[in-house]
Parts: sequence; structure tokens; C-alpha cells
Amino acid sequence: MPTEKTYLELSEDDGASHKFYEVATDATTVTIRYGRIGTDGAVQTQQFGSEDEARKFAAKKLKEKSSKGYAAAVAGVRQKRARTVTRRMVEAPAPNRNAVARSGSPATTRIPAPSVPKAPLVWSFQSGSIAFGIFVDDRFCWVGNEAGRVFKLNHAGEVLSQYQLPDGVKCVIADNDWIYLGCDDGNVYDLTGKIPRVAYAISEDVDIYWLDVKNGLLGVSDDKGVVTVINYNDEEQWRKQGRGNRAWMVRCDESGWVFTGDGAGVACYDGVDGTQTWHQPTDSGVLFGWQERETVYAGTASGKVYAFSKQGDLRKIYQADAAVYSCATAENGQYVFAGDNGGSVYCFRENGERLWKLATGCGSACSMQYHQGKVYVVTTHGTLACLDADPGAILNAQYGVLPAAKSIAAPAPVAVVETTVLETVRQPADTQAVTLRCVKEGGKLRMKVVSAGYRDWYVQFPNNLRQEGAVYLVDEIREVAQGGFYRAYGNIYGLE
Repeated sequence: MPTEKTYLELSEDDGASHKFYEVATDATTVTIRYGRIGTDGAVQTQQFGSEDEARKFAAKKLKEKSSKGYAAAVAGVRQKRARTVTRRMVEAPAPNRNAVARSGSPATTRIPAPSVPKAPLVWSFQSGSIAFGIFVDDRFCWVGNEAGRVFKLNHAGEVLSQYQLPDGVKCVIADNDWIYLGCDDGNVYDLTGKIPRVAYAISEDVDIYWLDVKNGLLGVSDDKGVVTVINYNDEEQWRKQGRGNRAWMVRCDESGWVFTGDGAGVACYDGVDGTQTWHQPTDSGVLFGWQERETVYAGTASGKVYAFSKQGDLRKIYQADAAVYSCATAENGQYVFAGDNGGSVYCFRENGERLWKLATGCGSACSMQYHQGKVYVVTTHGTLACLDADPGAILNAQYGVLPAAKSIAAPAPVAVVETTVLETVRQPADTQAVTLRCVKEGGKLRMKVVSAGYRDWYVQFPNNLRQEGAVYLVDEIREVAQGGFYRAYGNIYGLE
């Protein structure tokens, strides 16, 4: 029979929702595409034992959406709304340059604000649009911006490669050797191969604010203050409503704990079942979060960075002069860094002493990271900047002596990446790659290892590439002993 397709939209006048939902039924296959209007959205495909089962499932999903206010529409008529990921900018109070807040209380004394010396930038890369995504390791510097552009740079700021994704980038995160990128289209992309692959497709009713992954367990925080945890098979494990809304912080740790921060404070959940183990209030909304092995940090709209032990004890409060958009630490919290909404970056000792405050000169730091004596920030101007945090360089900067910073422009844009393109190959006899097969178990498509010498475990593998009975070749797989599964790493090919 011909493919039956139904297209719905939900577009409210206040801009809170501007989404589409499309269900296509082709014999025993149901394909659901959803996301923000004006984007390609995320795709989920399910196989059924009969055409009747497929039609019933499609009807059920459409009924669910209709009950939530979705209505029949014509694709392409409505235009894409401006994204709301910059809401952190309007949630935080504007910097008051004529007042100084003391002891965490509103300022009562108005004095002229001193000029803030500029930070010693080594280089700056102009990505072209406001940027939230950053990750730096020993090899590369990653940046992703609101235009969906993703760049991999070396430590001299030179572009090594770039991708164009279908929507804005929320964040860039690492999980061991995996680099993941959260995108406004609802997908989390794996960047370990030459083509970004969809590792997770988040439910379209979750308006993502932040993401984190640890050992394949994905934590998502959203605008309603809900935290959702998704397992390695891209299946929702649990979701919990926090005490506040607008959860800009989520961090997952090695022990399986999930830490979130929202308008009411910071909470800790058991990653297995979602049990809340503790909650600590903050005096204003949390706008960013960071973690070290024993401590979690929350930057707030009141200009404070709270440090809590992972057991929930308040360890220290670091006070900036304006709302904290981002924070990071060096070497287990020996130094604490913060970026405020006035374009300044701070450094504190672990004991709370403020060492310095310097202006980036390229916007407010939406996200930041410390690595080997440098502070890397991505800003409201779309800049990825490398700041020299060496004490000598900082002292010189405080006296107005700055290095000759190199400014690097973004290369010409590239086409939107096709994440479902799958190159087919023949397996050579001496290959070190691993063969996988897609099987159906319990009504769900699962990936199993065909190559000899591996356990009978499932493999984390992109759902949108799975086809029952198909055989694939991957560069390698690595085990996650904590969860009893493998993860595909690197390039993926279809096997002839």
C-alpha cells in the first residue's frame, strides 16, 4: 500500500512551543519525525509484525499529540521562530556597573565602577554566532554555536575540521574518549567518526537546556526544571520534576549520581531509579554547573558560585559582581573560575579569596573550561578565546601589558551534514574492525557483535541506522563494564 503520512503542528502565540510531528506508515514500518518548525527534526523508526499493528500504533501516537494541542497543518507554511536557548541572557539580571553588592545582599551604596583590565588572550576564534558549546582536551578544542556550526581546532586556534548541523548547538561534552554534541533539533551527536552520528534522539516534549553523559548514561535538563535520564539504547530510564524550573545545570558522575540545578537550587538523584538523595537551595536561579571528583559547582543569577560536596554539604560560596553565566575549576578545585554577564572572568582560590577579575573583550562567557594553564571561553559574541592564566601573564594584564593575541576568522560554511549516509564496504581479511548485526529482540531492534571473542552484550549504536538483519562494520567497540554493554567507536559502514 502507498505510504500514509500525517503532519501536525503546535505553534502557540507566546512562542513557548513551535513544533511539528509527522507520522508516516509504510506497510509494517512507522516513521516518526518531530522537532522545531523550520528544522529537519529527529527521526524514529519502528517495525511491526503486521500492517494492522503499524496503523494502530500510528493512530495512537497521533491521538496523543492531538490531545496536547497539535493540529493538522501543511509543512513549510509556518516559519521557524527564533530559538530560545539564549534565555539564560534574559533570566540573569543585567550588570549594574554603578553598584557593588556586599555579603550577598542587594547593593545600597552607589560608587563609580572601576575600569576592568583586559584579560591576556593568546588567540580568539570568531565562530560567527553566539556560542554555548565548548570542550578542550590534550588534542583539540571544540566549539559549537547557535547557527549549528561546529569546529575542531588545535591548541593554536587553527581549524582542523568543521560540520554544519541542522540546528543550534546546546553544548559539547565528553564521556571518556567520546565527544558528544547536544543540538536544538533534539539529537545528541557522536563526533568520534568522520560523520556525526545520532547517538540519542530526545523526546520532542523535552525543551533541552543542558546535557551530560557518563558511561553512556545521558542526563537532560529542561525549561520546566525536569531532569530526564536516557540509557545507552536511547530509551528513557526515568524523569523527575525538580523544585524549580529552567534547569541550566545537569552533571553525571562516575558513581552514577546525577546533579541538577534550577530556579530553586541544586539537587542530586540516583542515576538508576531517579531517587532524590538531597536538595540544597540557592538564593537565586542556577545558570550553569560544573563538577570535580568530590564537588559540584553552581553559578547563579545573584553572582555567586556555590560549591557543594557530592553528599550535599555546602563547602564554599564564591562571590562575583554580576550574574554568573559559567564556571569551571582547575585541578580538583584548587582554583575556581567564573564568567559574568558583564563580560568579565574571575579567578578564586579554593578558600574563596578572589585573585583577579579581567574583561574578555569579546563578550560574556556562556561556557568555559580550564586546561593546562589556559582558560577557554565561548561567548555571546560567538568567540572561542584562549586566555593565559599564568600568574605572570595575569599580573602583566592587570598593569595593561597584553600579549599580541591572534584573531582567527571562521572558514566558509559547509553543507548540512547527512548523518544517515552510510558507506558500504567489503570486509578485508586482516581488518581490525568489528562486525555487528541488527536483530529484533522483545519487539525492539538491538545490536549484537558478530566478530569472535566478545561477550553476548548489546552495543550502543545509532537508532536511525538500525535495520533488522543488516550487518555493519565499525572501527572498534569498547566495553562499559558498569553497564554490561559495548559502545561503537569511530566510523560506521554498511557491510556488503
